[in-house]
Amino acid sequence: MKPVSLHGAEHAADPQRSYELLRRQGPVGVAEVAPGVVVHLVTDYQAALELLRDTGTWTKDTRSWLPKVPQDSPIRPLVEWRPSLFFADGEEHADLRRVITDSFRLLDPHDVRSMTFRYADMLLQEFADTGTVDLVSQYAQQLPLMVFNALFGMPDEEAPGLVRALEAMVGSDPEKQAEGGKWFHTYLATLYGTKAAQRGHDLTSWFIDHPNGLNQEEVVNQILIVLGAGNDPLRNLIINAFLCLFTDDRYFGTVTTGSLPIQHAIEQALWSDAPLANYSVHLARKDVTFHGTQLPAGSPVMVSYAAANTCPHSGVPSDGYRSGKNAHLAFAAGPHACPASDVATLIAAAAIERLLSYLPDIELDVPADQLTYQPGAVHRMLTALPARFTPLTPDAHGATPWSRSPSSPEQDAPSSPTPGRTAV
Repeated sequence: MKPVSLHGAEHAADPQRSYELLRRQGPVGVAEVAPGVVVHLVTDYQAALELLRDTGTWTKDTRSWLPKVPQDSPIRPLVEWRPSLFFADGEEHADLRRVITDSFRLLDPHDVRSMTFRYADMLLQEFADTGTVDLVSQYAQQLPLMVFNALFGMPDEEAPGLVRALEAMVGSDPEKQAEGGKWFHTYLATLYGTKAAQRGHDLTSWFIDHPNGLNQEEVVNQILIVLGAGNDPLRNLIINAFLCLFTDDRYFGTVTTGSLPIQHAIEQALWSDAPLANYSVHLARKDVTFHGTQLPAGSPVMVSYAAANTCPHSGVPSDGYRSGKNAHLAFAAGPHACPASDVATLIAAAAIERLLSYLPDIELDVPADQLTYQPGAVHRMLTALPARFTPLTPDAHGATPWSRSPSSPEQDAPSSPTPGRTAV
């Protein structure tokens, strides 16, 4: 079978065409996920569930396959083995996962929501009086990392550098990639060293103190995985939900009145436009025939969350709207399902709610068919989301909502200024 390319401009423009071509090969197709990197890709919902739940047939340890992935391949950093729960199996995976799930349970949802509001306000102040914004670069690309930076216990002034470093690391400039990687390495070392010396009320301290007794390398790699696995999908989820609100009258127009919760738009985005489109690398432990496809031992198999969610058996009707028959696979399933999905959706909802509360008439600034996506097999990522709105202007005394009522962890909701009028 000829591999279907998932890394070029054609796939970025129309991924469903790629998934349809893969479905013609059966539940398991052959895809090129980066130049020269070919894997089997599961596109069927039930087959994906079966694979994700079967720890006996498959391993997450990628080390035997890595020699076939070029060092300079854009997908290499995403499949490179590390001592983290992403690439562990069995009890080792369970122990590492327990550190993350136990630590995230210690977070107060109200605190996370208020924290998201606070950082959203910082970003809003930069553009709320302009009338236009790119919701990718000026909002969603920065906000998750600002929140994660605080959740892990670093001061706010470290967040801009973290945003720049991770942006450089996923870019195409080798020099900037190296600089970003060096900065990020220093960030992780400083974070661990600071918390090892003095604990705080934060995820890093809880990772260090967990009864499972992680060493420094393991703690740092769990932080790296949470930042890497959490940031890009969360950014994409926020943007994809905004796009749903902007382009579907059944969502936008009712959200600000409260008759249709923002959570509905988030769920729809998770079903129809999975922010992490294709991932979850598994290797066959032995020769296996899986849904009609013969796979030799060591064969790499990935799951297409995007294709599985939209396949005829996913529970999504032909009009693309969630039926509730099955759970979406945007957060995977089985033992390797996202351990922090509740926190991720909480942050996404708070980010959208905060912006809409201040800019309720925000709308797309370009036709939807002119929006473009970054090429790549793994993430479903808009290059930009231009929007326009009525500028939020100071009142007669020169005050804004932020200068009159500075955002703080205790402030849970804005004063909802009326568009087209001065803030009071």
